[in-house]
Amino acid sequence: SRMKYTIVFALFGCVLAMRDQSIAVTGKLLCGSKPASGVRVKLWEEDSGPEPDDLLDQGYTDADGAFSLKGGTAELAPIDPVFKAYHDCDDGLLPGSRKVKFGLPKSYITAGKVPNKTYDIGTINLETIFHREEREMLISKRSIRARREGANEEMDDAEIYARERKHFQEEDDLIRRAEGRRECKKRQRREGSRRNC
Repeated sequence: SRMKYTIVFALFGCVLAMRDQSIAVTGKLLCGSKPASGVRVKLWEEDSGPEPDDLLDQGYTDADGAFSLKGGTAELAPIDPVFKAYHDCDDGLLPGSRKVKFGLPKSYITAGKVPNKTYDIGTINLETIFHREEREMLISKRSIRARREGANEEMDDAEIYARERKHFQEEDDLIRRAEGRRECKKRQRREGSRRNC
């Protein structure tokens, strides 16, 4: 019927309207006056609806505390890019890591899979107590090693390796889900499918 074809064309139009968008961010992290090296950093696209957030890129700061991340995804509306850092600066022996996040300007979003400009977030001192700061209870290999170099010497190797395996398995699962979702969206655009990703 006419109504059925109208719905199909409307859905097909939505699929075609999904567009590739990308962004890049660079900067430097300090802990006091020293470079914050080995800090886990991630670039996310935050979805306001029921869909899970997309992990666009991740890595660690280098010996100078510098980082560079870039990535993209396909969305109907402009993406909401967010930079997050997970660190132990000025944190004592509390479990987990401090987690801070910064929204990135939409003016740096590129139409397409490869960003053609980079947002320089500048130099950030992680000693700062940030508004709405959170804690990440997953402990990375590097943060565990950093703690062992400090006062937390009672942690044995079996516990360290068990935590490492669990942490990196969860990160790998998250990356695989994000990549699968991107591939699903590409298939939707090619085939005009209504299948949920």
